[in-house]
Amino acid sequence: MHCPYCGASDTKVNDSRLISEGQQVRRRRECVSCHERFTTFEAAELLMPRLIKNDGSRQPFDEEKLRSGITRSLEKRPVSIEQIEACLNRVKQRLRAPGEREIESKLVGEAVMAELRKLDQVAYVRFASVYRDFQDINEFKLEIERLAEPEVVETKSASKSALTANAQPEPKSKPSRKSRQKKPEPQVPDSPDLFGDELL
Repeated sequence: MHCPYCGASDTKVNDSRLISEGQQVRRRRECVSCHERFTTFEAAELLMPRLIKNDGSRQPFDEEKLRSGITRSLEKRPVSIEQIEACLNRVKQRLRAPGEREIESKLVGEAVMAELRKLDQVAYVRFASVYRDFQDINEFKLEIERLAEPEVVETKSASKSALTANAQPEPKSKPSRKSRQKKPEPQVPDSPDLFGDELL
């Protein structure tokens, strides 16, 4: 690899290590001519799905745009470059997981917010405020209150496990006519689309 300082073609690797949960290799290199040191990152190049915008148009996945949005959200937060790259890789894994060639653009924002919520909650609120286009302080307050609540999936799983562990067999009894009649389930209105079309 050519030296980025003097342009010499002879450089050597002093150190290599896995980062980003094994998704990247970080190498410390040294130029044989000028002895300057620099860092390179090696990762597998995988095909990402194209994005379908709200107006129906298609555009290629832009990794630099995604990295920029995540990095701006984490500005001045105690998060290392390696953690940012790991977050980026997890987002990309989420987007590749369905195996589709095209996905809706809003799924990118959803994936980023899911990862930022686990990584840094301040960055999560920053990202959400731009991505969801908050208009006043009340929207910030609602989002912060939502952060304080446990995730729905985890709560249901925990409740189900607790009920299963503590369940005791009950004597069977013949149900009455009233109990046989099923009550109509309440109709839940469709939730509004909280995500915009653009990622920051």
